[in-house]
Amino acid sequence: MDYLEKDGIRFAAPLVEFVDSKCIPGSGLTADAFWAGAAKIFKEFSGENDRLLQVREDLQAKIDAWHEANPGPITDHDAYEAFLREIGYIVPEPEPFQITTANVDPEIATMAGPQLVVPSLNARFVLNAANARWGSLYDAFYGTDALPGEAKGPGYDEERGAQVVDKAKSLLDEFVPLASGSHKDVTDYKVVNGALEPALKDPSLFAGFTGLPDNPDSVLFKQNGLHIQVLIDRSTNVGSTDPAGVTDILMEAALTTIVDLEDSVAAVDCTDKIDAYTNWLGLMNGDLEETFQKGGKPLTRSLNGDKDITTPDGKARTLQGRSTLLVRNVGHLMKTEAVLLEDGSQAPEGVMDALITNLISLRDVGPEGRRVNSPAGSIYVVKPKMHGPEEVAFTDRLFAAVEDLLGLARNTIKVGVMDEERRTSANLAACIKAVSGRIVFINTGFLDRTGDEIHTSMKAGAMIPKTDMKGTDWIAAYEERNVAIGLACGLSGKAQIGKGMWAAPDRMGDMLEQKIGHPKTGANTAWVPSPTAATLHAIHYHQVDVMGLRDEIAKKPCPSLKPLLSVPLAKDTNWPADVVERELENNAQGILGYVVRWIDQGVGCSKVPDINDIGLMEDRATLRISSQHMANWLMHGICTKEQVDAAFERMAKKVDEQNAGDAAYEPMAPKFDGLAFEASKALVFEGAVQPSGYTEPLLHAFRVKKKAEQGA
Repeated sequence: MDYLEKDGIRFAAPLVEFVDSKCIPGSGLTADAFWAGAAKIFKEFSGENDRLLQVREDLQAKIDAWHEANPGPITDHDAYEAFLREIGYIVPEPEPFQITTANVDPEIATMAGPQLVVPSLNARFVLNAANARWGSLYDAFYGTDALPGEAKGPGYDEERGAQVVDKAKSLLDEFVPLASGSHKDVTDYKVVNGALEPALKDPSLFAGFTGLPDNPDSVLFKQNGLHIQVLIDRSTNVGSTDPAGVTDILMEAALTTIVDLEDSVAAVDCTDKIDAYTNWLGLMNGDLEETFQKGGKPLTRSLNGDKDITTPDGKARTLQGRSTLLVRNVGHLMKTEAVLLEDGSQAPEGVMDALITNLISLRDVGPEGRRVNSPAGSIYVVKPKMHGPEEVAFTDRLFAAVEDLLGLARNTIKVGVMDEERRTSANLAACIKAVSGRIVFINTGFLDRTGDEIHTSMKAGAMIPKTDMKGTDWIAAYEERNVAIGLACGLSGKAQIGKGMWAAPDRMGDMLEQKIGHPKTGANTAWVPSPTAATLHAIHYHQVDVMGLRDEIAKKPCPSLKPLLSVPLAKDTNWPADVVERELENNAQGILGYVVRWIDQGVGCSKVPDINDIGLMEDRATLRISSQHMANWLMHGICTKEQVDAAFERMAKKVDEQNAGDAAYEPMAPKFDGLAFEASKALVFEGAVQPSGYTEPLLHAFRVKKKAEQGA
């Protein structure tokens, strides 16, 4: 690949061409000024980035040595905590403080609702997610198991439709009840003197209408900060049979979407990165489109427009038509071929992401910005996999340097801190303090956080089975502390506190029953796997007044560090052979099912069947927990290398069967010599020595080999 030198730093020619031709015009910057500033930032921050990575390794070595000297379950928790403080793993708790983040859009600061995470490399998925701000409740019920039974026949199933309408109107009765009677019995909605007829029990819930007051095309309600739009059209199949002509009910659903350059993409080289940046550019420009085949015909998808409504007092108002977008950069670990430092080594990919994604975001918040994604004038960047407050402070300084280069006011670039590493969890208040002027998001994530839990204490002993992890003291403390510390630091009204993913997109009935637990914790957002799931999860935020709960939640004591630091070691490892085999197979199948698409097809996120053939929306976090768990059991003699090999071969055959309908799929059996199979095993056999247990270094290396093999 050709490179162009800018002040001693070499930038890949394709990256320079992309930036100069696509990103610089309209930014208010010249190309020379940008590249000179970028070179300065790489020189200033690359060395510190490497030093912070070395700190991780040094701390891990000290923890490994401690566990080797003190094997087995921790019996003296005070001594263990004192050791972690002595080596700097745990830092002093900051004095009480409140974050000062300003200019945050309400979708993040004051509203509560679902959040999507979407791979930046898939333009169609990106558009679907951005457009998921509003979702059809009728469609969500009709086509999923959220209601008992299923639609029959190739055409419209009137019986299923009646079931859907009945349920949806029951929800209207629950969220926006009439002064008398039921929405099911309404024959006509209209607006008279600024009020809805029939009258609502609480008239303030009426938010407006479209069309004419005496013959509206829709009426809107607002409850717990979220809108519900009842569409009226008697000419449609559904509307013609409805007493009031209701043809659908739209839920305000995915308030926010994280466009992901990290765990859900397989971006391993300069070409992949430019493709990802191109989609982010299309979003910020508002002109992203994707044409694809559906039903044998081409279909072009683009970004939805806003909704123009009339308020009850007769004034025109515009409602946001799209999800507010955040962009997830990569963490501090990985390097990129797109930028070479003065010594010829690859530069930190996270620094490149900070430069390019924020340059692109000038399309929205710059001097000529559209102010569509963020009317408040902020850029929202989620930063994953940071270990402790020193790394978070590094990100704060990096973003400040980027702001100076781009001519942005301080703290225009907001940051989301993902609480998914043990050292961050143990020092969460200090991490928040380090970015107290720009933080807009914290969240929890079971998979990555458990992967780091295992890796950190890899030498301590054999871990409990993976399926038992969610019942442990440390995970309960982790979830509770995240909310409690966030509230204590003043995130309410200024930032999101989030919860993790519902991974089963085909199990919406179970999601409706279980995921209501997330808003009940006081978290004002939680991840869902699809726009349909966002529409259904929105129901929970009508049922739970998250903001109203927070005062009571804030009064509860925050769990101490002791349960958080309790290592989930097995007290009795004398498991029956079939239990060990089942655990190995479950982990091996999950690894293979994901890795084979990542390596062979470059798919970083997809619905992957698990060992029970249940489709789960998976990203790289799945690999981290499963590979670390297998590596831990291998290290401590719970299983042998031969048992692991055998499990992988058995599960490769199963994964082959599960993917039999995919024409692009390359079977792993019977030779078991393909790069995907080799990579899957390497994640386990080399898992104990991978940095923080991360899977990215091995995955990237094998994907690069595969692309070379494919001539890509």
